Amino acid sequence: MKLLYAAAWIVGIALMGQTVPILNHLFYPALILVIVLLPLQFFLFKHKHALILQFICGLIYSMLFLTTGYHYAQSALQQRLAYKETKVEDAEVIVYIAKINQLGAETIQQEIQVLNRHVQPVQWLGFQKRISDEQAVLELGKYYRLRGEIRPAHSYAVQGVFDVEQWYLQRNLMSGFKLKHIHPLSESEISALGYTNYLRKQQGVLNKIQLGIEHQRLNIRHFIYSQPLSHKGLILALLTGDESFLDKETTALFQRFGISHLLAISGPHVLIFAVMLCWLLQKVLNRYWPQIFLKIPRPYALLLPFCCCVLLYCAFVGFEIPALRTLLSCFCLSVLIWLRQKISALTLLLLSASLLLLFDPFSILSAAFWLSYGACFVLLRIYQTTIRLDLTRPQSWQKKLVFSLKLLVESQWKIFVALMPLVIIFFKQVSWVSPISNLVAIPLISLLVVPLEVLAAFTFYLFEPLSSLLFQLADWVLVFLLGILNGLDALLPIKLYPIALNTWQVILLIVLSIIVFMPKPSLPKSWLVLGLIPLLGFSSQNRPFELIVLDVGQGQAVYMQHGQQHAMIDVGGSYDESKFSVAKQIIQPFLSKQGVSQLDQLILTHLDQDHSGSYAKLKNELSINQVYSNQQLDVATTSNFNYCQQGQIWHWSEKVEIKILSPKANQFAQVPYQQNELSCVVYIQVKDVQPYQYFLIMGDAGWQTEFQLLQDYPDLKVDVLVLGHHGSRHSSAYAFLKHYQPKLAIASAGFNNRYGHPSTLTQARLKALKIPLLTTAEQGSIGFIAQSTGFIELTAQRQTRQWLQSAESVVPYAVALNVSQPH
Repeated sequence: MKLLYAAAWIVGIALMGQTVPILNHLFYPALILVIVLLPLQFFLFKHKHALILQFICGLIYSMLFLTTGYHYAQSALQQRLAYKETKVEDAEVIVYIAKINQLGAETIQQEIQVLNRHVQPVQWLGFQKRISDEQAVLELGKYYRLRGEIRPAHSYAVQGVFDVEQWYLQRNLMSGFKLKHIHPLSESEISALGYTNYLRKQQGVLNKIQLGIEHQRLNIRHFIYSQPLSHKGLILALLTGDESFLDKETTALFQRFGISHLLAISGPHVLIFAVMLCWLLQKVLNRYWPQIFLKIPRPYALLLPFCCCVLLYCAFVGFEIPALRTLLSCFCLSVLIWLRQKISALTLLLLSASLLLLFDPFSILSAAFWLSYGACFVLLRIYQTTIRLDLTRPQSWQKKLVFSLKLLVESQWKIFVALMPLVIIFFKQVSWVSPISNLVAIPLISLLVVPLEVLAAFTFYLFEPLSSLLFQLADWVLVFLLGILNGLDALLPIKLYPIALNTWQVILLIVLSIIVFMPKPSLPKSWLVLGLIPLLGFSSQNRPFELIVLDVGQGQAVYMQHGQQHAMIDVGGSYDESKFSVAKQIIQPFLSKQGVSQLDQLILTHLDQDHSGSYAKLKNELSINQVYSNQQLDVATTSNFNYCQQGQIWHWSEKVEIKILSPKANQFAQVPYQQNELSCVVYIQVKDVQPYQYFLIMGDAGWQTEFQLLQDYPDLKVDVLVLGHHGSRHSSAYAFLKHYQPKLAIASAGFNNRYGHPSTLTQARLKALKIPLLTTAEQGSIGFIAQSTGFIELTAQRQTRQWLQSAESVVPYAVALNVSQPH
C-alpha cells in the first residue's frame, strides 16, 4: 500500500497546471474519512472481511494523497505565477549574481536575482550578445544596476511542441531580460538603496558556501579552457554539467546517436566521486586510526562521509534532477541502514521521487525527472534478474566477463524499450542506433572518462600538473570515442527519426513496455504481438473533422483532418530557418503528436517566408502527396505540384468539401508582383455539424481580393474567418466583414510582433460588428474539433495549462465559447 500512496502523491503533483474540478471537491471528504477511519482501523482489521476493508481504506488513503499532491502543486504554482512577467517593456533593475553564466556561440546567458521588481527577490534569465572573450560580463557575488528590455517567456502553444514557459517555470525563472547597459554597485550602495536585509542574508554561512562552490566551478572552467584539449566543451559538460564550450556539432552528434543523456550529470557521476573519497578516507583511517572500526562498524562509520561527498558533488553540479535523485536515495538508504530497517529498491525509488517533489514540486515538469526515474526502474528490474541468477553465475573470470557483457547488452535494449514511450512523449523522435552506440559510449564515458575527470578535478586543488595530465587522458578517450562516432556517421545515414504516434498509441506502447518487464508467469509475452498491430499503422484517432490554426508565431499554418485524410494550409516559417526552424521545432512535433506521418495535400497560399518558409525542410522529412500554390516551387520527387485556382474542388467525403475561391487562372502572370493579394483563398464546408460549418482562410489577401469575393460569391456563408494578412489594417474591410458576418474571427499573429498585427483598426471593425476575435498570440493553437454528436468544440491550447493563460486571453476565449455553445 505504501507504494500506492507514493504513486498517488506523484500523480497528484503531475496534474500541476491542469484544472481537475473533481479533485477540488474530494480533498475534504477524503480527509474526513481518513480521520474517522484512523481510530477504527485497529478494530476493523480484526473483522472477518478485513481484507476488503483494508482495500477500501487503501483507496481512501490513496485518494487523500492524490488530492493533497494536486492541491500542493496548484498552490506552489499560483505562488510562482504571481511573479511571472507578461509584458515586453524597458526596465532598470538592481540585481545580484549568485551563479556562473553560460557561454554560447552568440550569446551569454546569466541567471540574475532581481531585487527591485517585487517585494521579494525573483530570478530572471539575463542575456547579452557575445562579442569577444574580453567583453564586460556580470561577475559572481557582485551587485549591478542593469538597464534593458524585459522579454517574457512565450511558448509556441502547440500540442507536442517544447513549452518554453514551462521550462522557465520549472527553473524558477520569471522572465528573460536583454541587457543593454551594465553599472556595477558596491555593497554600501546596495545598503543605501534599502536592501540591507538581502545583503545580510548573502553574508550568511550557507550562501557563502554556495557562492564559494560557484567560484570553484568557474575556476575549473577557466582551467579546462586553458588546457590544450581537443574536446574542452565535452570534458567540462561531463564533469560539471556546464555546457559553455560545447559546440553544436558535438551536441547534434550525441543526439543522432541517442547518447545525449550522457551529457547530463547523473547518479554514477555523483557516486564515483563519493566512492573515491570514501575509499581514500578508509585507507587513511586504516593507517592512522584503525580502532575506530572497533567502536563503529565500517559501513556505519563511512555513511556520513559518503552522504557529505554526495551532497558536495550535487552542489558542485548545481543540484540537477538526476543528481538530486541520487542524493535523496542515498540519504534515505543511509537513514534506513542506521535504523537497521529493510526496504525494497522500488520503495526506495518512489520514496526518493516523493521527497524530491515535496522539496521541489516543479521537478515534475522536467523531462529529466521522468527519464531519470524511468531508467532507474529498468535498472532495478535488471538488478533483480541478476540477483536471481547469482547462484548459478559462473566463477571463472572469462565466464564472468561474458556474463557482464551479456548483462550490459541486456540492460541497453531494455532501457531503450522501456524509455521509448517517454522519449516519444518528450522528444517525438528516436535514434534506432541508440542501443548499439550506448554499448560503446557508456563503458568509455562511465568507466574511463568520468573517473579520470573526477580525479583530475580533485587533484586540481593539490597538484595542477597531475590534474592537467588526467584531463589529457580523458580527452584522449573522448578523441577515440568521437572518432568512432564520426566514422559511423560518415559511413551510415545516422539521423533522428520522427515518430508519429497519437496519444492512444503511446498509451498502448507504455502498456506493452510494462508487459515486457513483468515477471514471466504474470502475462504471456505473446500478447506483445497483438499489441504491436495498432502501432504498425492502424490509427485509433479518427475524428469526423478537425481544423487547427497552429501557433507558429508571426505566420500561418492550418491543419485539417477528416477520417484518414490529412492536409495543411501553409506551414509557417521563421525569418531564418537555420537558427530557429518552424518545420523542425513546431510542424513536425505537432504532426507526430497527431500520429501523422504523411500529408495528402499541402496548400501554400503564397510563397512568403511566414507562410511557406518551413516547406524547404519539411519536404525532405515528410511525405506529401500533392502540393498547391499560386507560384511554381521545387517539390520533393515524391510530391506532385499544381497551381491553385478558382473553381478547384476536393470532396473528402459527403460531408467535407474544400474549394479554392481565388486567384483566377488569368491572374497567374500578376502573382510575382502581387503575391499577397493573389494568395490562394481556401473555403471549407463541413455538413451536419454545429455551430461552425463554413471556414474561410484568406492567406495574405487584402481589400482587392475581398471586393472580388463579394462580387463572385455574394451568398457565401462564413462561420469562421481566418483574417487576411494576420489582421493588418489593409485587410478585413468593414463592408467585407459586415456582408459575411462570421461568428468568429481568427488572427494568426506572433506575440509582440513588430507589425502590430492584428491592427487596432481591424479590431475596431470587428468590435463594431460584434464579431469575437481570437488570436494565436493570446490563445495559442485554436482548434475546431467535431464530436460524434455533430457538435464542433472550440479549443485553445493556452487554456489547457494555467501557466499559459493570461488575463488578456481568458475573456476573449470565454466570449467565443459563449457563441459556440449550443442553445
